[in-house]
Amino acid sequence: MQSLSLSRRGLVGLGVGLLAAGRSWAQEGGVVETTEGRYRGRVENGVQVFRGMRYGADTSGAGRFRPPRPAERFAGIRDAFEFGDQAPQPRTILTVPGPISEDCLRINVWTPAVGGSGKRPVLLWFHGGGFEAGTGSSGLYDGANMAARGDVVVATINHRLNVFGFCDLSSALGADFAQSGNVGYLDLVLAMRWVRDNIAAFGGDPGNVMIYGQSGGGRKVSVCFAGTEANGLFHKGVVQSGSHLRVHTRDQAAALTNALLKTLEIAPGDARKLQQVAPDQLGAAQRKVIAAAGYRFEPVIDGISFKADPWLPNAPRQSADVPLMLGTTQTELSNQLGRDETLFTMDEAGLKTRLATLIPPDAVDEAVQVFKASTPSGSNAEIFFKVASWRAYITNATTMAERRHAQRGKDSRTWVYQVTWRSPVQGGRRYSEHTIDLPFMFDNVARAPHLTGPPSEETKVMTEAMANAWIAFARTGDPNHPGLPKWPTYDPATRPVMQFDAPPKVANDPFREERMFMARFPAVRGGS
Repeated sequence: MQSLSLSRRGLVGLGVGLLAAGRSWAQEGGVVETTEGRYRGRVENGVQVFRGMRYGADTSGAGRFRPPRPAERFAGIRDAFEFGDQAPQPRTILTVPGPISEDCLRINVWTPAVGGSGKRPVLLWFHGGGFEAGTGSSGLYDGANMAARGDVVVATINHRLNVFGFCDLSSALGADFAQSGNVGYLDLVLAMRWVRDNIAAFGGDPGNVMIYGQSGGGRKVSVCFAGTEANGLFHKGVVQSGSHLRVHTRDQAAALTNALLKTLEIAPGDARKLQQVAPDQLGAAQRKVIAAAGYRFEPVIDGISFKADPWLPNAPRQSADVPLMLGTTQTELSNQLGRDETLFTMDEAGLKTRLATLIPPDAVDEAVQVFKASTPSGSNAEIFFKVASWRAYITNATTMAERRHAQRGKDSRTWVYQVTWRSPVQGGRRYSEHTIDLPFMFDNVARAPHLTGPPSEETKVMTEAMANAWIAFARTGDPNHPGLPKWPTYDPATRPVMQFDAPPKVANDPFREERMFMARFPAVRGGS
């Protein structure tokens, strides 16, 4: 699975840098009182926008590898016009122009109106990029259209990532760093607490918060369903292309930490010196470590936040009553792996050679037979992308839905979807790639021609189906709305799946042969 582990950053288009898009008409907005102080927003195209507010204090220096602290109080009024600092990471397509620093605990809010009854559903977005990259400031995540469409409040955040968020120093430094391996997750918790304490001032309902995320963001939602501190802070969740069933063991986390100390020539007894290493130097060292290890800094079973794997062998009990919507796209890895031009010209022998890197070689012939039957185009590239996507994403999503049903039966309050709409971009050869859901469920097709092509009747149908499903789910905990066929909750006896296409349709176990073939292989661990 090494070929997958080196490409699971997700991804095309999240850091498109369209920060100025949608600001064609802006004026000074209202002032909102938060627990830190007063922020002034702007009105942009009829929506109040507050950018770059602090939900937590600077995490540098003595705060590095430690649980986040609330932001400090300030006097006067601060303008919340620009996005705040992004978490330390290399500059890639997953970042946007603007500062990168450890003062990254920032939140952005879009709302139809501040104050009032404070009863709008709240949609709190966790960005993609695994646990190692990305930002909530990406243009694709702009919440203005959804706030206006659904009369909802949308928020996005930045938080600690990679070695800064998930370096387990508990063995080296003891109780003071007992949760160091999960501080990036604890940032999410602090953001949810900030929403609970402040979102009513922005017109949102703190008793109706939906957390949602795609790719790495879906992984973050997955672990929040099981994390001790997250319990009770959200009321429904959406996992998009990121079902995360396992977290690191202590041994896995310790191996990364020990390799990091060795790379930086720091003795284990002096591990506290890691707090003084320059961010760029620390980031460079962790990239060497993960390249050698083949897995990344991610959440860990620390005995506090996580006492066991979150979704295996069972779904987390604490969130059994929390509605869950989850799904994937049909050819997730046509995004990450589709940059390899040779995939589009390979013959069947080449296909089999590639498949042997994903599944046992003795299963390759059967895989070709099964997936050819469900791939009318007969394209070897499409078959490869489908197998890779089942291996890395779809099987885990199916397992997550099954575990929920085993926990609650027919009352699982779990809905499963798959995006099967095919993008016309690049002559259609990217099929239904990873991230193709974002422009539709954020109602931001105009920002994403690289994913969807120009706006069209089909993209309008997709947006109406998906954006309204996410809004309905946020409002009621049920994604059904008048623009969809009846979407039942998931049941392994029938396995209903909403296929988001133009038009959308519901099918029972629509990929049965593929599912049964891929079920023989164990679930992929998050970073492998």
